[in-house]
Amino acid sequence: MLVAIDVGNTNITIGVFKHDDLIANYRLTTKIRRTSDEYGSSLVNFLTAAGIDLDDVHNVIVSSVVPKIMHSFRNGIIKFLDIDPIIVGPGIKTGISVQLENPKSVGADRIADCAGAYHEYGGPVLVVDFGTATTYDYVTKEGHFKAGAIGVGIESGANALWGQTAQLPEVEIKRPDTILAKNTQAEMQAGIFYQFLGGFELTVKQFKKELKEDFKVIATGGLGRVICDHTDLIDVYDPNLIFKGLKLIYEKNKDVKSAPKE
Repeated sequence: MLVAIDVGNTNITIGVFKHDDLIANYRLTTKIRRTSDEYGSSLVNFLTAAGIDLDDVHNVIVSSVVPKIMHSFRNGIIKFLDIDPIIVGPGIKTGISVQLENPKSVGADRIADCAGAYHEYGGPVLVVDFGTATTYDYVTKEGHFKAGAIGVGIESGANALWGQTAQLPEVEIKRPDTILAKNTQAEMQAGIFYQFLGGFELTVKQFKKELKEDFKVIATGGLGRVICDHTDLIDVYDPNLIFKGLKLIYEKNKDVKSAPKE
């Protein structure tokens, strides 16, 4: 079995593949001060609760945008699973040619998303990840990562709204019944939802305008579901895109580094 892990700024998402099938996934909050024992035991607890025999786990691949926790996180995997994980970074084969000004500055999660989208759906493709930030990554039909845009994430923007205004409460992020809201909670939901929906649609249309070509739009990320049912600009919402990309990258690199277990 392969364990694929994405370490994000808000959450750590974990998926388990048995051959080509994603059989379990798990999410925990990213915390800078967890020890290697805490990370390792959390991973073991998830695998055990999912009915997975630890001896059946032969490989782990990790993408991360949180360097501060990686020493403890990697050591936790080594200590509890006896596996030194593949870390997505410079020198790793991904199937995507990053042709930006500074390829090393691109987050490993974005590379994995692009690899998964291009492999699964082909190109040209615009990959939109509704995460802590909202990212837009354009990949050509040849698999070249040519351009991108980064904006405020839906939840991050909402947190800023109620976190910096004394009289505004925290609300559930969802589409309201009407934009003609008549109370504070509904007004906030209307403002948040339509602001981000409109921003998303305008951004996609600008990509189309400047690229002068059609492309698929593949969306992912936890809050993508809030948007995808209310726009015709998303072709596919794939919540497991990061796992698919990590598995693809693992397949391209598994012969470079042999697994510790037989």
